[in-house]
Amino acid sequence: MSELTIVQAINRALHEAMQHDPNVLVLGEDVGVNGGVFRATEGLFKEFGADRVIDTPLSETGIVGTAIGMALYGLKPVAEIQFLDFIYPAFDQIVSELAKMRYRSGGQYPCPVVIRTPYGGGIRGGLYHSQSTEAYFAHTAGLKVAIPSTPADAKGLLLTAIHDEDPVIFLEPKRIYRSVSGEVPDGDHRVPFGKARPVRAGDDVTLVAYGAMIPPTVEAAEMLEKEGIGAEVLDLRTLVPLDEEAVVRSVEKTGRAVLVHEAARCCGFGGELAAILAEKAFYSLKAPIARVTGYDTPFPYALEHAYLPNAETIAHAARGAVRGG
Repeated sequence: MSELTIVQAINRALHEAMQHDPNVLVLGEDVGVNGGVFRATEGLFKEFGADRVIDTPLSETGIVGTAIGMALYGLKPVAEIQFLDFIYPAFDQIVSELAKMRYRSGGQYPCPVVIRTPYGGGIRGGLYHSQSTEAYFAHTAGLKVAIPSTPADAKGLLLTAIHDEDPVIFLEPKRIYRSVSGEVPDGDHRVPFGKARPVRAGDDVTLVAYGAMIPPTVEAAEMLEKEGIGAEVLDLRTLVPLDEEAVVRSVEKTGRAVLVHEAARCCGFGGELAAILAEKAFYSLKAPIARVTGYDTPFPYALEHAYLPNAETIAHAARGAVRGG
């Protein structure tokens, strides 16, 4: 075991994958000599050289298009987009080509591309460095979407993504890159996709979150415990595939659900979760399903603290579900 931060765990996963498989390579803007804008690829260029750690031009569509070509020829590219906010020039390559390659070839051509990108607010990045648009990719058939919240999961999910035959959008919660640390297993540690992580047990209300929203959700559960409310916390880990069974089972037990994400409310992933619960756990519900989310506005700079869900807003929604239901 090693004590690592999330960004260190990501670096460790890349390093180990590249050591064990010469077909794994990294490409993106400044990933080489500079080690990436958040230093997630630091040291890789020195060890593996320019043929496997490739500094690209400032062209997201070029990065993803190149990665697709590499994957079709048997390589396992891990492409970095500096911020999720910058991914949109590559959107056509992702949703029209990458996501559809296996389907359009009748299963003959898998396209094992991993696209790593930091997402979310909390670093005073303003509207162009703080977006959480994971729902775009969860909506696109053919893509898998993984979002870790702990160092162990950051390494384990990334190694699983690299060895998956399908394309994976790997969203990294930059807000907690260095503020969250924990023990990370050494060696080939893989976390399976589609398996939610039970963070905390409780009988009164289920709190469902992922990524950077896990710490404030856990804090909310601790606040609620002091008030005599038992909040169960689930970390989804992956949005696609989704562990529907774990979410439904928890809500069937507690009878109440609070869904948390920092993405905008309209068409956010919480809406999909609410629909699943309405279809599969309706008769277990003792209160309306609650969502605690960002707002349907561009991400603000000065009012970032007001935009993002926090422990108090999450706890407030849970209290309403318990006392009103």
